[in-house]
Amino acid sequence: MSETNQHPPAVLITGASTGIGQACALELDRRKFRVFAGVRTEAAGDRLRKNASSMLTPVMIDVTDSASISAAALKIKEQIGNHGLAGLVNSAGIGVSGPLELVPIEELRRQFEVNVIGQVAVIQAFLPLLRIAKGRIVNIGSVNGALTPPYLGPYSASKFALEAITDALRIELRTWGIRVSIVEPGAIDTPIWEKSFADADRLANTIPSQAMALYVLDLAAVRNNMTKIAKQAEPVDAVVRAVVHALTAPNPKTRYFLHYGNRLHFRGFKLIPDVIRDWIIRRVMRLP
Repeated sequence: MSETNQHPPAVLITGASTGIGQACALELDRRKFRVFAGVRTEAAGDRLRKNASSMLTPVMIDVTDSASISAAALKIKEQIGNHGLAGLVNSAGIGVSGPLELVPIEELRRQFEVNVIGQVAVIQAFLPLLRIAKGRIVNIGSVNGALTPPYLGPYSASKFALEAITDALRIELRTWGIRVSIVEPGAIDTPIWEKSFADADRLANTIPSQAMALYVLDLAAVRNNMTKIAKQAEPVDAVVRAVVHALTAPNPKTRYFLHYGNRLHFRGFKLIPDVIRDWIIRRVMRLP
């Protein structure tokens, strides 16, 4: 992507309040992109401004609110005019966990509203600007888009869906030169871990104790395993590098596996019989 002093390439990043989205916004700002950082609160926008240049513009956007998305699209269109949008990074996301038998349906809907429907809504709203600049779309997927651990069914299902959406868009948008990539992180050191643990505790407190007792041993093992994984989580830098490459390389990859283990999940585990795969997962997670 080329840039000029007068018209640096513009990029929108959703979920820029924390974690991967925030790290991408700050790095692209350092690289002289005109970053529109999607946040949900003014306080989050103020925090970003303190660590960024004057070119970074926080934009209020809730991916589950069509009016919010439309307002953000109008605001960005007014600011970039006919130059179009060089990139859209879909980083907004949440993680709902728990036994599928007990996960409230409204929580399952919320998982898909944020991680799937909200992503498509943003893409639809900004495609006219992306088409002008032959921009690029980068979706933040997950290793759980290929392999579903028990009790992460809602989150994994949303990431499986994002894989399908990415595959469809990659072909559908080829006519206009819009490249579509997906980044496949494993465990990344971001605040999503604390949020996920807090959400799991909140969900547990809303479920009758006799129902939770059905899964108490499994859930204790899963919590211990996830705590260990969180402590070993990789720095966010690897994801940022992949996003930058997807936005700037002459030939971006369609998928970015951040290390060999992720590639194994996506390629190797599909070749293993289900019974063996399930056994491996139970052993790794030390389920009783």
